[in-house]
Amino acid sequence: MKKILVMNGPNLNLLGTREPEKYGDKTLADVEALCLATASKHGYSLEFFQSNHEGELIEKIHEAGKQFKEGQLKGVVFNPGAYTHTSIALHDAIAGVGGLPVMEVHISNVYAREAFRHQSYVSPVAVGVLAGFGISGYSMAIEALIARS
Repeated sequence: MKKILVMNGPNLNLLGTREPEKYGDKTLADVEALCLATASKHGYSLEFFQSNHEGELIEKIHEAGKQFKEGQLKGVVFNPGAYTHTSIALHDAIAGVGGLPVMEVHISNVYAREAFRHQSYVSPVAVGVLAGFGISGYSMAIEALIARS
């Protein structure tokens, strides 16, 4: 069985309590349960990962690239959090592993927020972007990743 990796960046461990007017009241555990249900429905296993540390996210991307090339991983659903707008290193990691399908996801509509959130360093190396659909965006991203041939 192939798996899907869902990665979350900084501060997403605070979901449910952090700015609920922007991010809702669902927790990261709720996101994981939703992702697991969506992946399982299609016969995929799920690995769920969250880190507040850029280097750990980069290492996980490197590992995912290897698993993808070995045929063990379908792709990655990635909410980079604030690193979306600051991390050239995450961009380079995704580009560097070559061919790894990454779906970028954001709970809020980053384009309706502060101007500094309108720039994404991840989008140019992602196969798609979902923003503003709440946590259901994760499920949509998994569906889209699976639908890619």
